[in-house]
Amino acid sequence: MFKVQAFVGQCARQLFSQTLQHVEFIFVDDCSPDESSNIVKEVLEDFPARKPHVQIVRHEQNKGLPSARNTGLSLANGDYIFHCDGDDWLETNALELLWNKAQEEQADLVFCDWYLSFKNNERYMTQDPGIVDLDGLELIKLMLSGKVKYNVWNKLVKRDLYLDHDIRFPDGYGMGEDMTMIRLSAVTKKVSYLPMALYHYVQLNNDAFTKKHSDKHFEQIRFNVNQTLSYLKDRFGDKLLEDMEFFKLNIKLPFLISSDIVSYKRWNEWYPESNKFIDKNPSFNFRTRFIQKAAMRKQYWLIKGYYYLVIRIVYGLIYR
Repeated sequence: MFKVQAFVGQCARQLFSQTLQHVEFIFVDDCSPDESSNIVKEVLEDFPARKPHVQIVRHEQNKGLPSARNTGLSLANGDYIFHCDGDDWLETNALELLWNKAQEEQADLVFCDWYLSFKNNERYMTQDPGIVDLDGLELIKLMLSGKVKYNVWNKLVKRDLYLDHDIRFPDGYGMGEDMTMIRLSAVTKKVSYLPMALYHYVQLNNDAFTKKHSDKHFEQIRFNVNQTLSYLKDRFGDKLLEDMEFFKLNIKLPFLISSDIVSYKRWNEWYPESNKFIDKNPSFNFRTRFIQKAAMRKQYWLIKGYYYLVIRIVYGLIYR
């Protein structure tokens, strides 16, 4: 929790209302300057049966999101771990459905669909992998291509995967810390997909870490990308060479969802060796290929026109 007092009340209420009873809840206050912790305590008063299973811990100084996740992991005792960010919220049957799926299929990792939530409406984000029997390597390929997101917050993961393989979130490198899910997938044997949207990723928090952009944040992304690629290379050798080029393209793609020419130029500066793989990634649709090729040819006026026409006008009117 960091600067989420406008959102954490709903988040906590949805968590305490979960239909799954055997859950421990760990709230990590990352030295937030607001009333986030007190709001959680107030909501908890309405759920007295949950009190023995709730911990609220506070960092004495702001350490960042990866450190907060690691603090939670160090305190957790459950068989599975689920992360929920303090400005988002979860359907009340989400944990039970994910848990049941994990038990039925003896899965190490279960992921589901999610909602991109705006003020007045939501967009359903499907994660359908198109594969029935998934293992960790197949999931990694889907993540690298962009077909399945490596977001941390729509996945139920066996705690032993963290412990047995010493996998933690990258302290001090918050942008792109979700890439830790790729490492977890690398040590996962059985993966299951639940075709239901259970998580609401809220787009209203202007203080959200992912909405901030600075040279420091870009350095953090590069660090996490390079660490992830190095890990995959060491573990799988040449098996994922093409997939890793898809990953680089997906990492820099957000630079083109902008009206800023500086951002377009950054796209050209980052991982230029991956540009020749634009047509090879089966997860890219026509529009995604179009703006990348326009950027590669430095036809920035086309990208800016796409941004205002599609992102600002079409999506801006539908999702707000």
